[in-house]
Amino acid sequence: MDSYSIIIKPHVTEKTMNLIDANNEITFVVRRSANKGQIKRAFEELYEEKVAKVNTHITPKGEKVAYIKLVEEEMAEELAVRIGVF
Repeated sequence: MDSYSIIIKPHVTEKTMNLIDANNEITFVVRRSANKGQIKRAFEELYEEKVAKVNTHITPKGEKVAYIKLVEEEMAEELAVRIGVF
């Protein structure tokens, strides 16, 4: 699958904004059929950042959300600024 078709958009809520600061995690809505390995590979290809861990969750609306923890400290905040979340 194409990286652009796996990672759809940033998922921005109050909780996800707190995760950026507290846990160095950034959150994206992803394709529902994508697995964690595909999400990790797509994120690293698109944003050129190393990923430590990926957790996924399906919301009550039926969207699949990926919580992506980055290796480098404070990179989630810099990435959020770079993609326009802040």
